[in-house]
Amino acid sequence: MSRDVQSEIDQQVKENKVLVFMKGSKVWPQCGFSATVVEILNHLGAEFETQNVLADPEIRAGIKIYSEWPTIPQIYIDGEFIGGCDIAKQMFQNGELKTALSEAGALNE
Repeated sequence: MSRDVQSEIDQQVKENKVLVFMKGSKVWPQCGFSATVVEILNHLGAEFETQNVLADPEIRAGIKIYSEWPTIPQIYIDGEFIGGCDIAKQMFQNGELKTALSEAGALNE
């Protein structure tokens, strides 16, 4: 039976308040952009899960189709695609990221 990667991704996105598809894990990011996203989320005190795309080539390819976004990392909050590293940095700097995380109930406040 073939695997339905899009359904798997959709289920993960819906099951986690905050999910980051990234290279590596939040404990051991394996690229600078992924590390930056983890740093920002940790700084804000966010509760989040990560999916290591390096461990699963089908997820790595599938997430780009799912989001229609070509790069990794990808951040999802409350089932909504937020963006990648640059967007996360921008939203962090202007306070929008903290607001989005707070509204999702994903901050340890």
